[in-house]
Amino acid sequence: MPTHSEHRPMPHSPEQMFALVADIAKYPEFLPWCTGARIRSTREIEGGSVVDADLIISFKLFRERFTSRVTMHPDTHKIEVEYLDGPFKHLVNYWHFVPTDSGCIADFHVDFEFKSKVLQAVIGVVFTEAMRRIVRAFEDRASALYGPQKQL
Repeated sequence: MPTHSEHRPMPHSPEQMFALVADIAKYPEFLPWCTGARIRSTREIEGGSVVDADLIISFKLFRERFTSRVTMHPDTHKIEVEYLDGPFKHLVNYWHFVPTDSGCIADFHVDFEFKSKVLQAVIGVVFTEAMRRIVRAFEDRASALYGPQKQL
C-alpha cells in the first residue's frame, strides 16, 4: 500500500490554496495524468460542503475512472477525500493548509491500493515521483493564479 505525505511551505494564503484544491472541475487543466473531471453532486453541510466527483486518470496504457466524496471545511482549511468507486481497494487522501506568516504549510497525505496487481506494480515503480509531481502541479497552479508571492 503506497503512502505519501508532504508538508510543503507555500507563499500563498490557506484560503487561496484551499480554493485551488477545492476546484475539482479544473484538475484536467493542470494535474498530471488527469484527463477528465465531473462533479456528480454538491451539498452543503454544517461548516462546509460535500462534493461527489469522478476523475479520469490516464497513465501509459491505463485509463481509469474513479469516484470520490470530497468533504471541504473552509473554516479550518481542510479537504478530505473518501473513495467511493473505481479501480482501488482503498483510497484515503487529505489536504490541510496551516497558516504561517509568509503563507501556509500544505499538509498533503495519500494512501491507496489498486485492486489490480498489474496497476499496483506499474504505479509502485514511479509512485513517489508521481506524488511529488502532483503536489508540484498544485504549487505551480497557485503561482500561475496568484503570482509567486502571497497576495494580500
